[in-house]
Amino acid sequence: MRRIVGIHEKLPIIETIPLSLQHLTAMFGATILVPFLLGVNPAIALLMNGIGTIVYTLVTKGGIPAYLGSSFAFIAPTTLIISKYGGFSHAQSGFIFFGLFFVIVSFIIKYAGIKWIDIVMPPAVMGAVVAVIGLELAPVAASQAGLVGDPNSKVIAVALFTLAIGVFGSVLFRKFLQIIPILIAVIAGCIFASFMGQFDVKPIIAAPWFELPKFTAPVLDFNAIAIIAPACLVVLAEHIGHLIVTGNITETDLIKDPGLHRSLLGDGISNILSGFAGSPPNTTYGENIGVMAITRVYSVWVIRGAAVFAIIFSCIGKVAAAIKCIPTPVMGGITILLYGVIAASGIRMLVEQKVDFSKNYNMVLAAVTFVIGVSGAKITINTVELKGMALAAVVGIILSIIFYILSKLKIMNEEYTIKTEENN
Repeated sequence: MRRIVGIHEKLPIIETIPLSLQHLTAMFGATILVPFLLGVNPAIALLMNGIGTIVYTLVTKGGIPAYLGSSFAFIAPTTLIISKYGGFSHAQSGFIFFGLFFVIVSFIIKYAGIKWIDIVMPPAVMGAVVAVIGLELAPVAASQAGLVGDPNSKVIAVALFTLAIGVFGSVLFRKFLQIIPILIAVIAGCIFASFMGQFDVKPIIAAPWFELPKFTAPVLDFNAIAIIAPACLVVLAEHIGHLIVTGNITETDLIKDPGLHRSLLGDGISNILSGFAGSPPNTTYGENIGVMAITRVYSVWVIRGAAVFAIIFSCIGKVAAAIKCIPTPVMGGITILLYGVIAASGIRMLVEQKVDFSKNYNMVLAAVTFVIGVSGAKITINTVELKGMALAAVVGIILSIIFYILSKLKIMNEEYTIKTEENN
């Protein structure tokens, strides 16, 4: 049986380095895409992701192996703020508010407990939402791999080669290689891509060796805060979902120990710092959860190593450029595997929580959540667009609360059946 590396376990430095680089590689493409879309220097995002992750692991007492990367949930509202309210610096006040929101919620949970989570997001909803996290990203992976749209044989070949290395490496590699199949697949994919003319090294050559990230001071703007605020609830649901998935993968109850309140507090503080520095907001990353699920290496020291590398690379232009130059087909091939693992983790949650689908309310909750999440449905409320996992989570929460109220009123058909049987 493959060895499991526990959350608090330290590995030799010669093993920690490639494992940390594997995590950095997994999150890099997505985390720098957000600042690119917003017109922000990616180096500042990489720097604050690293600092934020270290702060997070310290606040959670090294008990949660989670990496904080740039959040996609704020792209739409931030774009609106940039176009109408004076630029990215105005949006930063909204990011600071987001961090404060998480800090406030963390204290509420600390003193009010977490039993309400089972009411607003029971296992039937949570498992479905987690599965949707991976499933809604599947089209992105397929697109990067060239498997949708106009076919390109070279792109598809690179993607499938990378995927094959990741898949067969996960089940065939032994000893230390067994825990770095993702990193090996990415390296092998890049080498193969160079032979296929898909790897451009010119940006690496042109990049400077040293380049400090650019900091931007925030501008207080209550309009920006109002636009950002609704998205905070979406990321809260995402955060809880990721924490539960990580707990299921590591076979620990992270919601209770070190606690959801500590997790939210660490995330909130990191986002306050990011807001003041000029970086997009952070969130826990599904890509890194996928890496842990495949490798079964849960060490928080490996996560901290990835954060340290992120900080260093944010100041070394050529290294950052090299990672940025990883061909899209390579990332497409490997994310097919990673996103699939996340989706499978949601199914695993439904099984392990022993969700009884013979009960109509569980069946309805999971069914509606799944379809809303993967159908492409979306709702726009003022400036906030809800779709995919976010919309699925909101719909699931609303239905769960309604069903809880109906259950308390004892008018659910299951309740009626039980009472009828008892009377007979």
